[in-house]
Amino acid sequence: MPYLLNLQCTECNNTYSPEEVQTFCQACNAPLLARYDLNAARKQLDREEFSRRTRGMWRWHELLPVRQEQNRLDLGQGDTPFVALRNLGEDLGLQNLFVKDEGVNPTGSFKDRGLAAAVSKAKELGVKKLIIPTAGNAGGSLAAFAARGGLCAQVIMPEDSPRANVQECRAFGAQVALVPGLISDAGKLSREKSIQEGWFDVSTFKEPYRVEGKKIMGYELAESFNWTLPDVIVYPTGGGTGLIGMWKAFQELKSLGWLEKFEFPRMVSVQAAGCAPVVSAFNAGAESCNFWTDAQTIASGLRVPKSFADRLILRTLRESQGTAVAVSDAQIRDAQKKLGAREGIFAAPEGAATLAGLVELVAQGWIDPVDRVVLFNTGSGLKYL
Repeated sequence: MPYLLNLQCTECNNTYSPEEVQTFCQACNAPLLARYDLNAARKQLDREEFSRRTRGMWRWHELLPVRQEQNRLDLGQGDTPFVALRNLGEDLGLQNLFVKDEGVNPTGSFKDRGLAAAVSKAKELGVKKLIIPTAGNAGGSLAAFAARGGLCAQVIMPEDSPRANVQECRAFGAQVALVPGLISDAGKLSREKSIQEGWFDVSTFKEPYRVEGKKIMGYELAESFNWTLPDVIVYPTGGGTGLIGMWKAFQELKSLGWLEKFEFPRMVSVQAAGCAPVVSAFNAGAESCNFWTDAQTIASGLRVPKSFADRLILRTLRESQGTAVAVSDAQIRDAQKKLGAREGIFAAPEGAATLAGLVELVAQGWIDPVDRVVLFNTGSGLKYL
């Protein structure tokens, strides 16, 4: 059985029952995070046992929120390749450069992790209709797992979303609505439909479980580094679920006593220069982000004018002694070509942005040549053709 205890508000610490459908804190409008009985888990679980299990996200099921095995929807998500980038490392003067390649997940992006957890928990709680506003990849992932679980899915997307994402959602049987504007405009329609038509909104951090699926990237990293952690993680940040999820995973790993060293990574948020609310707020020393007007970038997943979890993102960067960096679309295109030509990885623009950000940090002297650095390619470049 999972060790899930409750859901806790990230601002006021109010707790909520995980046995009922929850969204976000009703007292202060902040995200909820799942909390586990890690003291009991530490006594009863053996970290080495997880490595002997069938590969995939659900091998960590005791530390995930879905209680019953029959509700854990699986398309093979998780345990993505962890690859040494020796050629690019040599180019940049870095001795230990790696990429976690999320583009090989079932629908071609890291969104499969979060939506697998969210849809599975929704199914367990009896939810039948799920709706999501998305810049692209999250919609396809929701549609796929809803189909797998026999649930209805509706996807609201900006009308200029990549065609592959639109067709993918329809192929999985989801209803698709295209709207003018950005993901924030899609979010408005999603909220209206959830109220008027009874759909459950699985927007980023508007429900508590997508972050739980994403946190498993942190568990996998620790395992890949023999139960230590890298020095630097460079992550493309739109809604910020993966960044926050991994930071949560590292705290859990420490509490479980599974880490050989308690040295946490410096977390780096990379955004597009045409939509960089986190970078702007971080540099200004602010606790929250302002809404980014006229957001434009080729990296559709980074075109998020303001994350619902902006306070958590900024808190994570500062607690980890990390930083935030913005890169241009030209830099993203150049990095995408380099990843392909030098390492044989066709990265999504969002994933390529991490290499562009790394180049900036190396130039600034922020990264030491011996640092163990992990880039995240969050999706396959094939979905953007």
